[in-house]
Amino acid sequence: MQQIDQSIYIENTYPGVTVGAILFPLGTILIDAPLRAEDARGWLNLLYNLGGKPNRMLVNLDAHPDRTLGARLMECTIIAHQKTAQVFRGRPSVFKGQNAESGSAWETFDDVVGTRWAMPEITFSHKISIHWGEHEVFIEYHAGPAPGGTWVVIPSSKVVFVGDVVLLNQPPFLTNADIPAWIDTLDLLSSNYREYRVVSGRGGIIPQESVKAQQKHLKSILKGLDKLVKRNAPTSDVEHLIPNLLSDLDFPKELQDQYYQRYRHGLFQYYARRYRPGDSSGE
Repeated sequence: MQQIDQSIYIENTYPGVTVGAILFPLGTILIDAPLRAEDARGWLNLLYNLGGKPNRMLVNLDAHPDRTLGARLMECTIIAHQKTAQVFRGRPSVFKGQNAESGSAWETFDDVVGTRWAMPEITFSHKISIHWGEHEVFIEYHAGPAPGGTWVVIPSSKVVFVGDVVLLNQPPFLTNADIPAWIDTLDLLSSNYREYRVVSGRGGIIPQESVKAQQKHLKSILKGLDKLVKRNAPTSDVEHLIPNLLSDLDFPKELQDQYYQRYRHGLFQYYARRYRPGDSSGE
């Protein structure tokens, strides 16, 4: 666990995503949930020992299973964007392990299949604020990696949690992404939040150089997809882009297969959805 400011903590060692917490006198704001039950219990115990209050709220930064499967174990009110809530309404009440080849962290833990989703109870369309102490916290919508992408901004501490907008040496999740909007969001992050400490949803605190690197990587993906579009390539041809994209990242060799599959799944879905609607065969 790392304290990044007074009463603001992150934990970057759990499988799945980087989770955060803001401890206020009137309650605790949780940012995403650990994937595994034992990690969720351990996270709550850590926060309790730091003075965390039983009155707490959880913010889902988007609907990805890696950050939402453990939400029920947080035993608190959940806040999410309206589009995130719509994703939940379209799912079965129990997680059945759909998209089992998406290159996500949950796929390496069989025990998460069968988890009952925790539905958001508070939703917003653009921005809401929470006053649980002397510092104001803003919860904002930002387009890009997923429908309902959300940031948590603490202006007084100059800290911003950005979810999957920036991933540290990981392939982006493209299945439900809007890459042009994502690039615009990164412009906003690099210009308006230059003085902030930026917390990636998969990597912890990142330097501004990582924001630029993420933008450059997304532009490389768009360039490759545009070339496929110009020659009317079948959806299956997106796989040819993967080796060059992986070469841009620095990651442990044991993650090669997982990251290759994340690109394969995400590029296939993105290309079919954006450029070849109805092409589900890959031919």
